[in-house]
Amino acid sequence: MPYRDLREFLPRLEAEGQLVRVKRPVKAEFEIAAGIRRMSDTRGPALWFENVVGSAMPVVGSLFADRTKALLALEAATPAEGNARFLRGLHAPIPPREVAAGECQEVVLTGDQVDLFALPLPVYSGKDGGAYVTVALEISRDPEDGSANASVYRVMRLDRNHLAVMSHAFQGLGTHIARAARLGRPLDVAIVNGCDPVLLYAAQAKVPHGFDELTIAGGINGAPVEVVRGRTVDLLVPATAELVIEGKIWPGRTALEGPFGEFTGYYGPAEQNPVIEVTAITHSRNPVFLAGLTGVPTTDNHVLKAFAYESTLYEDLHRTFPEVTAVAFPDWGGTQYVAIVAVRQRYKGQARHLLLAALGHASRPKWVIVVDDDIDVHDTERVLWAMVT
Repeated sequence: MPYRDLREFLPRLEAEGQLVRVKRPVKAEFEIAAGIRRMSDTRGPALWFENVVGSAMPVVGSLFADRTKALLALEAATPAEGNARFLRGLHAPIPPREVAAGECQEVVLTGDQVDLFALPLPVYSGKDGGAYVTVALEISRDPEDGSANASVYRVMRLDRNHLAVMSHAFQGLGTHIARAARLGRPLDVAIVNGCDPVLLYAAQAKVPHGFDELTIAGGINGAPVEVVRGRTVDLLVPATAELVIEGKIWPGRTALEGPFGEFTGYYGPAEQNPVIEVTAITHSRNPVFLAGLTGVPTTDNHVLKAFAYESTLYEDLHRTFPEVTAVAFPDWGGTQYVAIVAVRQRYKGQARHLLLAALGHASRPKWVIVVDDDIDVHDTERVLWAMVT
């Protein structure tokens, strides 16, 4: 059965030896990130920081730091099975189902009650511009056609009721921001933290504009995602989430956001990015904040993208080249810049055509390697052996 929420998934991790509770006090600045970094480098368990200095809210981190935990979330035994589950979500999406109430709104804070400093937002890297929300769904709706989008973007705290978000013009939220600005109206946005991990994996899918990623999560789970209507925004948010930050992005309002230690292992620069005016914070009675590290591979960011990127590239290539048998985006390539494709080549020059098609894909790889179908695309040593011999 699919996990209803994060709280159902955490005991499964603990039972599998994939979750450890940290009882000593830790600081949100650097210490949480240091713990996650160690687990990422050693393929260790997820960490539940029970005692975060200055906050009543515990933090869970390293939830996506390796594929073992990802396969548990997707209820799959192998990477190939995980990709198959993801493709099921793409082929048979299930729309969300609205419910009257949800755990995410057991506590509702508005007006002067809103205080982002009450949340244990980590500072991850030494030169980061501030404290960040890194693994949360940013939900918005296209102001022109009404379609919904759920994706993951970096969000930096500015003060007690303002955040800055980075979303490129070609991404879902960035498109919605630009269209709302053309219409001269604010854009509603909801930042959803601590939900069923499958929702975060589904949000990484490279799908056409207007395709609601929550429907993919429903397809993966075989059941609709339960959603409730926001308290101060006209959006539907996952009902069983731990925490939701609601707000509005006003046209033309920007602030300096960054630098930020990015998935490449280098800092993304500080830039003027859109400001979110927070109108409400809602959460469960005893919420857990979900943290995720981004940096030198492998970190949460890389594993989080793997199934979406591999599944969608496989699907798109296989449509034109049915001889394609497998696709991998290795962690060491940032799970984006290097794609490895296995093919049962049927005619001379087919691999060259396949290379060109893959380089033009929406996942934007910089390097594409094509190997014969007897090579395991997830085994870097075998791939390199095939290249040099």
